[in-house]
Amino acid sequence: MFSPLLQGLFLGASMIIPIGAQNSHILNQGIKKNHHFLAASICMLCDVTLIALGVFGGAQLIATSPTLVTVISWAGIIFLLAYASLSFRQAWLNNSTSEPSSADKVNKKPGLVIVSTLAVTLLNPHVYLDTVLVLGSVGGQFQGNEKIAFALGTMLASMLWFYSLAGAAAKMSPWLNQAKVKRVIDMLVGLIMCAIAWSLFNSLAI
Repeated sequence: MFSPLLQGLFLGASMIIPIGAQNSHILNQGIKKNHHFLAASICMLCDVTLIALGVFGGAQLIATSPTLVTVISWAGIIFLLAYASLSFRQAWLNNSTSEPSSADKVNKKPGLVIVSTLAVTLLNPHVYLDTVLVLGSVGGQFQGNEKIAFALGTMLASMLWFYSLAGAAAKMSPWLNQAKVKRVIDMLVGLIMCAIAWSLFNSLAI
């Protein structure tokens, strides 16, 4: 029981921690201190649902349809490149002063945060590849209580990471909110999105 739990925890962390669209979104909400724990909760609950779906049968369903995997992968590539372009655009628009621009004004309404977080999560096909297909395929190798323990480990990784990221971003917001720092973050996010898209493209070419 304990070993599958740890395997799930470490594998889940390895899939979730690298910067992606969800992490970038939570980071931005944390910097603005704009319902950042709400955003983290939504990402975590979506991940928990998708992980459960993958571990308890969804991964096998997707894996039996190469066409579906290809469609999800291409959709993921397009999404990631679009997100990268937005990050590069934001980096370009950031001026050299530390004063927030009109684009950086914080909308404190939770509804907008809920909708944007759900969009970043559920409209990102890469999330389904990571949670349902990859984590689900590994979890499907376990049986009985060990399968449950593995799933709980991956879910725990999601919970710990998203809440830690939201809290750390809010705590460091005075420094992270500087224009120069934000420009670097946006550039890094854009480059990482391109790298993930390239890795997806390579996996299709094999």
